[in-house]
Amino acid sequence: MSLFNKMPVKKVNRQESESMTFGNQQNSESITFGNQDVPVSRSSDDVNKLIRNTYTLLSMTLLLSAITAGIAMKTNMPHLGFVVTLVGTFGLFFLTYWLRNSVWGILAVFALTGFMGLTLGPTLNAYVNAFSNGHQLIMMSFGSTAAIFLGLSGYALTTRKDFSFMGAFLFAGLIVAILASLGAWLFNIPGLALAVSAVMVLLMAGYILYDTSNMVHGQETNYIMATVTLYIDIYLLFVHLLQLFGFFMGED
Repeated sequence: MSLFNKMPVKKVNRQESESMTFGNQQNSESITFGNQDVPVSRSSDDVNKLIRNTYTLLSMTLLLSAITAGIAMKTNMPHLGFVVTLVGTFGLFFLTYWLRNSVWGILAVFALTGFMGLTLGPTLNAYVNAFSNGHQLIMMSFGSTAAIFLGLSGYALTTRKDFSFMGAFLFAGLIVAILASLGAWLFNIPGLALAVSAVMVLLMAGYILYDTSNMVHGQETNYIMATVTLYIDIYLLFVHLLQLFGFFMGED
């Protein structure tokens, strides 16, 4: 006899059953017991609250990143270096993940996004100094990123389509892009770096659909982690669009 056959089954009446479903769709949420997430039913009000909290926090983190990037540009802050940037970003990311279910997770999100904005400042300064139209390139990247994000995320929210099937493909593509990026950096191959940027733009566009869909359909139930994933999508989309614009439209 299986374990499930041994478990008691709670009977619910028709009213209770109807209260757990909305139309033909039932969303799932997870609660944490120790380090394990256990799915529970979610209402449409819970989904709307998650989306509202996520986009509110996302707006605040993007504003903070713009401020810290501006400070870094104004002070001509040098690049922190590959190791410091990598350790700082991943360290703050895992700290945010660890604190995601507490109020301290919000502070960790601001620390992460503020740090990433700070590291972006020297890159923006490099474009301003390298190209006579550097400011225009930055604004073009900003505008394109905003249009892509609002269009794709809005599409996933309004159509309610499930894009979870894209997860494995996007992850595999991301691994290949990371390896190719390392190869381009180690062997100094500009053409490969350019190709990686083009691929990363497509991957981040896909991740915007995927991560937004996860909120709508209950695969992501924590607004702090939903904010982080969407923020990273936007950040990487902006950086790689800037590289493409600089290559094709930069003026000496």
